Amino acid sequence: MAHGTIRASTLKTIIPLVMERFNCTENEALKSFYESHIGTCYCDDSTGLYGQSALYVFSLFCEEKTGSLGNTE
Repeated sequence: MAHGTIRASTLKTIIPLVMERFNCTENEALKSFYESHIGTCYCDDSTGLYGQSALYVFSLFCEEKTGSLGNTE
């Protein structure tokens, strides 16, 4: 399966989760996701993030948005 197809099908799960969690519209969720570091990595084939589960990518996105990504304290 092509990477773009995988990303498109996974986004069908991720974006509604973002909308619910952050109480935003679909367009706001898409913009927020694609402008995030995780969204950038998700679009980069070399990271392999597109191949991870939707829930895993969503959890990374939430960690980034709440400021706990990479925080060891």
